[in-house]
Amino acid sequence: MLFFLGLSVNVPAQGVKFLIPDAAIVQFAGSIGYFSAGAGYDIFKNKRGNIDFNYGYVPKSKGGELHILTAKFAYRPFQIRLKDWGKFYPFNPGVFFTYTFHKDLSWRFNPDLYPDNYYYWSEAFRPHISFTNELELKADKLLKGTGIKTLSVYSEFNSNDYYLVNYFQNMSELTLSDVFQLGIGLRVKF
Repeated sequence: MLFFLGLSVNVPAQGVKFLIPDAAIVQFAGSIGYFSAGAGYDIFKNKRGNIDFNYGYVPKSKGGELHILTAKFAYRPFQIRLKDWGKFYPFNPGVFFTYTFHKDLSWRFNPDLYPDNYYYWSEAFRPHISFTNELELKADKLLKGTGIKTLSVYSEFNSNDYYLVNYFQNMSELTLSDVFQLGIGLRVKF
C-alpha cells in the first residue's frame, strides 16, 4: 500500500490533468433523475464531442426515491455561429447509459421467480439514444475573472431500449410522445 502511495506522489500534475472536468452540468428531468448534476469532458480536437457523468436523484414525492448514475456521449456535427457571442448546435445525436440504485431493482430479474431469458433486459440498467440541441453563449466577456468560458442551455430528447421495444410492439396504442422523454439542462464550461 505504501508503495502505491509513494508512486502517486511522484506523478506530475500533467499526468492527472485529464481528470479535471471541462464543464459542470445540471439537468432537470430527462430519464436521469428529477434533478441531476455532473461533470463533462470535451473530446476530439475540434471539441465537437463530449462525455458527461451525472448523478441524478428522484425524490420520494415524485415517484419513489431513486439514485441514478449516468454516462453520456454526444456529438455536435453542425454548428451555427451567432456573430461573436455564441454558437447554436441544432442536432446532436448521442447515447447514454443509466444505472438506477433501488432495493427493488437489480442488474437481472430474479432467476428464482422467472425462467432464464424470460425478461431479456435489466431492471436497473438502461441504454438510451438521445438527440439534443444546445445554445452556447460566450461568458468570458460577461463574467470576467470567474474562469467561466461559456454557458450553454440545452434540451435533450431521449428514449431507452424498453420504451422503444414497447412502442414497436404496441404502435396502435402508444405515440412517440409516450416513449421519448425531455430533459432541460445548463452546461458551464471552465
